[in-house]
Amino acid sequence: MSIRSMTGFGRGEGSFGGLNFTVDIKSVNHRYFDFSSRIYKDYAYLEEPIRKRIAESVARGKIDVYFHTEKSAEPIAPEAVVDQSLAKAYLDAANLLGDEFGVNRDLSAARLITLPDVLTLKQPEVDEGEVTKAVLAAVDEALVSFLSMREIEGAKLKADLQANLSFVLKSVEKIEVLAPASVEAYRNRLEEKIRETLQEHSVDEGRLLTEVAIFADKVAVDEETVRLRSHLSQFNELLEQGGPVGKKIDFLIQEMNREINTIGSKCNSIDITRIVVDVKSCIEKIREQIQNVE
Repeated sequence: MSIRSMTGFGRGEGSFGGLNFTVDIKSVNHRYFDFSSRIYKDYAYLEEPIRKRIAESVARGKIDVYFHTEKSAEPIAPEAVVDQSLAKAYLDAANLLGDEFGVNRDLSAARLITLPDVLTLKQPEVDEGEVTKAVLAAVDEALVSFLSMREIEGAKLKADLQANLSFVLKSVEKIEVLAPASVEAYRNRLEEKIRETLQEHSVDEGRLLTEVAIFADKVAVDEETVRLRSHLSQFNELLEQGGPVGKKIDFLIQEMNREINTIGSKCNSIDITRIVVDVKSCIEKIREQIQNVE
C-alpha cells in the first residue's frame, strides 16, 4: 500500500424513487478524521451510514460529503388522493346555500377538487433501506476516484520526501567527516597558541591531550548522527510501508529536528554550521509536506 495525500475528490451517481442523485466526497488536511455532510433534512438518516463507509477507507483528513437530488427524466407520478367526506361537506354546504338564498348550485367536480384539502398529491413512498443501499453504492463509486486521487498525490509526495531524505543523509555523512577534522584543527590551534605563549618552554603534551579530549567530548556528535541515521531509516521504511503513517512520520520529524539542533549547538565549525542550516531548512520542507500525508 502506498502513502496517500489527504487531498482528494470523488463523485458517485445513482437513482431511487424517480430521483437522480449525486454524492461528492472532498477532503483536505486535518490532524484527525473529521467528517461533515450536506444532506437534505429528509435524508438525515443517510449521514451515519455514509460516515461509517468512508471511515473504513480513510484514516485522516477533513471530509466533506455533498448529497444532491433532482427529478429524473421519467419521474414516478404522485398518487391523487381525494378526501370524499370533505368533498361531500363542501357539496352539502353549497346545496344549503342554494336553498337558503335561491342561487344556482354550480359547484362542478373540476371546481370541487380545487377547494382546500379536497385533493392531495401523495408522493410515492420509498423504503429507507433501498435509499441507503443506492446511496452507499454511489459512495463506493465516489471512493474509487477519491482514493485514487489521494494515492496519485501520495506518490508525488513520496518522491519529494525521498529526495529530501537523501539530501539529509548526505549532509549527515558530510558532518561525520568534518566533525573529527574540527577536533584536529582545534588541537593545532591550541598547540600553536600555547607555543606562542610559552615561547622557548616545552609544551606539556599531557595537558594538551587533556584539553583536546575535553573539547572533543564537548563537540562529539557521533550519538546524534547515529540517531539521525536511524530516524532516516525508519522514515524510509514507513514510506515503503504506506497506509496512514502521517502521525508516525510527524513524530520522527520532531526527533530529527532535535538531533540536528544539538549538532548545531555542539559544533563550532563554520562548514558544519552551514550544513546544519541547510538540513534544518530541508527538515522544515519535509514537515510541511507531511502535513498532507494521511
